[in-house]
Amino acid sequence: MSGGTFPAPLAQPMRRAVRLEWWNIAWTISIVGVMGLVLGQSQTMKTAWIEDMLGLVPPAMFLIAARFETRHGRSARFPFGFERVNGLGFFVAAVALTAVGAFLLYDAAMTLVTAEHATVGSVRLFGHDIWLGWLMMGAQIYAIIPPLIIGRKELPLAEALQDKLLHTDALMNKANWMTGVAGLAGIVGLGLGWWWADSVAAAAISFSVLNDGINALRSSTAELVDGAPRRLSSADLSEDAEAVKASLETAFPGAEVRLRETGRLIRAEVHGTLPPAEALPPSTYWPNEEDRAWRLAQVSFVPPAEKDDGAR
Repeated sequence: MSGGTFPAPLAQPMRRAVRLEWWNIAWTISIVGVMGLVLGQSQTMKTAWIEDMLGLVPPAMFLIAARFETRHGRSARFPFGFERVNGLGFFVAAVALTAVGAFLLYDAAMTLVTAEHATVGSVRLFGHDIWLGWLMMGAQIYAIIPPLIIGRKELPLAEALQDKLLHTDALMNKANWMTGVAGLAGIVGLGLGWWWADSVAAAAISFSVLNDGINALRSSTAELVDGAPRRLSSADLSEDAEAVKASLETAFPGAEVRLRETGRLIRAEVHGTLPPAEALPPSTYWPNEEDRAWRLAQVSFVPPAEKDDGAR
């Protein structure tokens, strides 16, 4: 009993998410350009700049995955369509997030250990010498606003679509605006002569990125190896999956229920029992809100193994 390649109820929120991600990419490119102009020798600015460039990975992967998932159906070579391409994009984004977070944390820690003193000089602008720190703070303020707005808009769409890749992007935008706030503190610290403030702020940002990356990596890896469905925000088991398992165990007492996740969809196998005499759609076994019954895409049955005497 199987559903379609892409759930019809998700068409409208998917279109909104795609438009939002195009805006996200455009704003992020502008932020990367502005930040690159005023980097100087600040460790915080360099960390924030690299993180902003990293912020292009999740929306780009989401747009690629959305195109395959919504425009390409089943074929002889891909009999299940491309419903797992979103999970593959989620894994790529998680790897990038983890790797860059680890690198930035190492870089900031080495700067603290070696007591490397960053300096912020002056630039000639419109015939006046201006402390570069003012331009850095202006760039950081500009870098805070778009991620703050876009990230808040992404969260409800990620929930509606049950899209871990989109949720990871929302976390990335949260990290970006928090980076801006920490960056402002680091630059002010440099201005006050606290050489360590810049590196401490950079290390705090890096640790946050690394933590988000590790959580995303755990969840994305579980999906790729057919683990039980995970929540959007953590590697814990999904509430929907636990409710579906309880519903099937009630409907088929004594059977073993196994669940796995393919992208945003849940597929169930009921082992040790025969299917009901009347074929029922998967949504019949969905226990929660009806508007999310599309998540249960398949319920298949594995009859009991035959005994030596041929009896079931």
